[in-house]
Amino acid sequence: MKKFPIPFKIFIKIMKLVLLIGSGAVGKMTVGQALMKKTGLRLFHNHMTIEPVIEIFGKRNTNAVNGLRQVIFEEFVKSDCEGMIFTYIWAFDMPSDWDYIQGVAGLFTRNGAQIYCVELVASEEVRLQRNRTENRMKHKASKRDVAFSERLIKEESKHRLVSREGEVPFENYMRIDNTDLTPENVADKIIERFGL
Repeated sequence: MKKFPIPFKIFIKIMKLVLLIGSGAVGKMTVGQALMKKTGLRLFHNHMTIEPVIEIFGKRNTNAVNGLRQVIFEEFVKSDCEGMIFTYIWAFDMPSDWDYIQGVAGLFTRNGAQIYCVELVASEEVRLQRNRTENRMKHKASKRDVAFSERLIKEESKHRLVSREGEVPFENYMRIDNTDLTPENVADKIIERFGL
C-alpha cells in the first residue's frame, strides 16, 4: 500500500510587546483595554504598579514601581502568553526614559519577542476632558484628585512627550491622533497595521 505524506505546517509562536506611549490622559489605558479584548494580548498599564505602591508607601516610590514592573516583565517573557500591551509616558528629552524603554524592549527581544510601538497624540484640551472619565477614575485611584491630576497634565509641557519625525527607534511604529476616534477604532487601526 502506497503511503502519502501528510502535509503539515510548523507554527512558531512569537511573543509580542505592544508599547502604547503618549502624554497623560491621551487614552493609552482605554486603547489598551480595547486592544486586549480584540487580540487576547495582556494589558499591563502603568498604573497597575503605581497605585499599589502609593497605597503601601503613601506616596509614589519610583524604585518600588520599577522593581515591581521588572519582576512582571521577567516572569512574563518566560510565560506562554501571546503578548503584552504596556503603557508608558515617554519623555523624549530624558535619557533615563530612553534607557528604560530600551531595557524593557531588550528583555523582550532577547526572549524572541517582536516589538510594536504605537504613539497616541491629542491636544491638552482633549486630554483634560479625558482626565475626568469614569473609566480613568475606576482604574487609577491617584487620579481621583482631579485638580492634582490636571496640574500634572499641564506641567507635562516641561518635557517633550511627543516624538520627532523618525525619532522612535522601532521598525514597527505608528502614530495615531486619537482625538476623534473611539478606543475600538484605534485598536482596529493597530491590528490592521501590524496584523495582530
